[in-house]
Amino acid sequence: MKKVKQIRVSKPFDLLSEELVFIILDLISPNPSDLKSFSLTCKWFYQLESKHRRSLKPLRSDYLPRILTRFRNTTDLDLTFCPRVTDYALSVVGCLCGPTLHSLDLSRSGSFSAAGLLRLAVKCVNLVEIDLSNATEMRDADAAVVAEARSLERLKLGRCKMLTDMGIGCIAVGCKKLNMVSLKWCVGVGDLGVGLLAVKCKDIRSLDLSYLPITGKCLHDILKLQHLEELFLEGCFGVDDDSLKSLRHDCKSLKKLDASSCQNLTHKGLTSLLSGAACLQRLDLAHCSSVISLDFASSLKKVSALQSIGLDGCSVTPDGLKAIGTLCNSLKEVSLSKCVSVTDEGLSSLVMKLKDLRKLDITCCRKLSGVSITQIANSCPLLVSLKMESCSLVSREAFWLIGQKCRLLEELDLTDNEIDDEGLKSISSCLSLSSLKLGICLNITDKGLSYIGMSCSNLRELDLYRSVGITDVGISTIAQGCIHLETINISYCQDITDKSLVSLSKCSLLQTFESRGCPNITSQGLAAIAVRCKRLAKVDLKKCPSINDSGLLALAHFSQNLKQINVSDTAVTEVGLLSLANIGCLQNIAVVISSGLSPSGVVAALLGCGGLRKAKLHASLRSLLPLSLIHHLEARGCAFLWKDNTLQAELDPKYWKQQLEEIVP
Repeated sequence: MKKVKQIRVSKPFDLLSEELVFIILDLISPNPSDLKSFSLTCKWFYQLESKHRRSLKPLRSDYLPRILTRFRNTTDLDLTFCPRVTDYALSVVGCLCGPTLHSLDLSRSGSFSAAGLLRLAVKCVNLVEIDLSNATEMRDADAAVVAEARSLERLKLGRCKMLTDMGIGCIAVGCKKLNMVSLKWCVGVGDLGVGLLAVKCKDIRSLDLSYLPITGKCLHDILKLQHLEELFLEGCFGVDDDSLKSLRHDCKSLKKLDASSCQNLTHKGLTSLLSGAACLQRLDLAHCSSVISLDFASSLKKVSALQSIGLDGCSVTPDGLKAIGTLCNSLKEVSLSKCVSVTDEGLSSLVMKLKDLRKLDITCCRKLSGVSITQIANSCPLLVSLKMESCSLVSREAFWLIGQKCRLLEELDLTDNEIDDEGLKSISSCLSLSSLKLGICLNITDKGLSYIGMSCSNLRELDLYRSVGITDVGISTIAQGCIHLETINISYCQDITDKSLVSLSKCSLLQTFESRGCPNITSQGLAAIAVRCKRLAKVDLKKCPSINDSGLLALAHFSQNLKQINVSDTAVTEVGLLSLANIGCLQNIAVVISSGLSPSGVVAALLGCGGLRKAKLHASLRSLLPLSLIHHLEARGCAFLWKDNTLQAELDPKYWKQQLEEIVP
């Protein structure tokens, strides 16, 4: 018998080809810490990871030369963590990325000028997408430079309030390949500029004109675009019935129209606007001034294929809702949030026609009772999302029906409702549930929560804000059964202790932890979460008096992905605050009241946190901090919010809810 030759491999990694390693990197790329560990395995892996990486999101613009030298194949560069991006930084991007760069996000950056944009446009000839939103100092001269990027296909200029028709005209002439443009809140742009875009850029598919001082005049050209699929006209007060009277179009490509907050648009103007949009699928009319009556609903006759409609904040009549259900019976999404006039009769007549309804929002529809919920449960078994916050007339028994009939639910908002443990037991039958909001539900206890923990293993988000019947026992059940939990809010659940935090530390995917007003949790419990939940990004510890420096030291050491933290009214001193400077991506910090802080300690902490975008501090510190420091931090991109809140005793949840009901009709 021949002996099989044994091949000795001194370097096992030599058996892997680049293609195989790239496949491995594709699988682990969603987790930055895994990528870092991979690249540190050996020099070859380090080089391959550099070669494979396409997307970058650096924490400092100062790092750009070193980062871009290593990652030469970068196609997508996100600089939203860099509040200050100078012309030199853009020059570095242009030189080191060159034709490879396809997408650049500068939506939260400033300090650059036309000179920097010109270098970028000249060097990055294959740039197809750039986001310049919030560049409030951007003028027409800068827009003319952007027009040099001839390959641009997607351009965002939201809140560039200094731009005028002339600047947009330059872009329209230079960037004829544009297919997506956002001009939201560009209040200096009118009919002329928008009309030029429509005439010169024939490939536009998505156009956002929200809050522009335009009229129906430019819509004649816009609706001639043969490929237009999305049109956003939110808050365009100049778009009214008179300006649309002569509008005739045949825009069969239009699939989404947002005409929300168009206060001067009634069913007459809407009829003209929708006349040629036979293929429209999504329509948003939220906060419009007209009553959604039978006449208004008649304007929807020509869009019978509609799949989604938003009527948030509108005044609706039973006849109007019934007509919508009859004319648009293919609807899959309906939003009636804060439609205070919605009644059981109207909603029931709507949903009984919509057998394929998947998403329904009836938030703050306070006139609805169990009659509506019964009709929803019986008529809409395919529901995946139901939002019904503050529907306080719905009886406890109705919630049992939701769990029995709507078992495909993935998102359920029951904030400020009368649901009890039996209702939660029924809802636990919704095995696909990923988001559950039970804030201010005063009738639920650990028993009800245990049903959710034992059955809803896919739960990602849980809100228990002010649900005072919940203790460590209920949280433990959730932590044990819902290991994929990413967001939890236990604020003002005053019986919660460190035992809950230790239990939650098993949820390694946890990103958002809110425990405001929990007096019994300490730094020991916080440290347990910090050690095991490495993806933690947002922490709210306000009014947790037993949280001190040791808790923040643990966060500073283990929670390197932390972006937002609130430590107001805690026992934290400048020692703990200063330790947060160790977290490179920290952006927002709130320390409104803390007796252990001195002005010098606050100064040191603010200077140490180089990526800070927002600092919420007590107003008394404003006069104690050097003015030069404030100006320096503002130039670095940090915005200050000065609060003068005095510490108030917490209200009993039942009394708090009663007061809220008196304020909101």
